[in-house]
Amino acid sequence: MSKRHRGVPAAELAALHRRRQARHARFEDLVNRALAGIPMPFAAALREVAIVIADEPSPEQRRDESLAPDETLYGLYEGVPRTAWGADEVPFPNVITIFRLPLEGDFPDPLELEDEVRITVVHELAHHMGIDDDRLTALGLD
Repeated sequence: MSKRHRGVPAAELAALHRRRQARHARFEDLVNRALAGIPMPFAAALREVAIVIADEPSPEQRRDESLAPDETLYGLYEGVPRTAWGADEVPFPNVITIFRLPLEGDFPDPLELEDEVRITVVHELAHHMGIDDDRLTALGLD
């Protein structure tokens, strides 16, 4: 017996699922290539952060970043920058989240998407290193 979901045949749902998995895998590969391209000594800082891929910012992240309904994020660093670490405190769990849907939506060309993923990864790692948005803009990583 073939199960149906809202009138869609199971085989069609399975095909949709496979296409979605392939798209997610391609995006994850872009993020991994961006991470692999970070030179030492900056690459060593990657051991201090978790890299997460999410479809889009959560309602809490949107609220915390004061995003308007028509705004989104490509990436987000959440944690305590290295420059703010104290000798007597344990660093907060540091997370870099890369948001797949806004990046794919704004950069449909595969080469442009790859470049923007790289820029986003470097931008968020720079926040972990204590570099603020003004300096990143000056460096062309905004």
